[in-house]
Amino acid sequence: MDEHPGVMPAAVLDAEPVAHAEPLTDEQLNQQISDTFPELFKLFHELGQRIAVEFGFNGSDAIALMKLDAPLTMKELGQRMGCDPSFITTIADSLERHGLARREPSQRDRRSKNIVLTPEGEAVRDRLFRELMTRAPWCTALDTGERRCLLGLMRKMIRSRGGR
Repeated sequence: MDEHPGVMPAAVLDAEPVAHAEPLTDEQLNQQISDTFPELFKLFHELGQRIAVEFGFNGSDAIALMKLDAPLTMKELGQRMGCDPSFITTIADSLERHGLARREPSQRDRRSKNIVLTPEGEAVRDRLFRELMTRAPWCTALDTGERRCLLGLMRKMIRSRGGR
């Protein structure tokens, strides 16, 4: 029985040679890798959006909850989310309406406001994170050793800064 009804499996591009096929060239392998990354990101993004809806949020609110592991200024949250700080006002309004966060003056700069999760917000963030991690592709398809290997490979690629 399918654990996640309605979730379509991602296309599988197997880079491992099979007995009756020619091994992939470096160019073919690199092409399949570059084709697969966007698929994986899209799969994870769609999963996050579905879970956010299940929790009664939009995707931006859910992402903000996940990023608020400590009080952050609206500017800092915008940077973490990769969006304009002006958009954070809308997110902060929504989180406040749901009773999940509040704004308070920043201790470092009284002109700035911090967004701080309420105890309810922390509980919802923790539940949201647990749900995401039980359904994330690397959690459902890979064992612990494979996830450790994947993390090491991803960190290696990030450290390389794209070959620079």
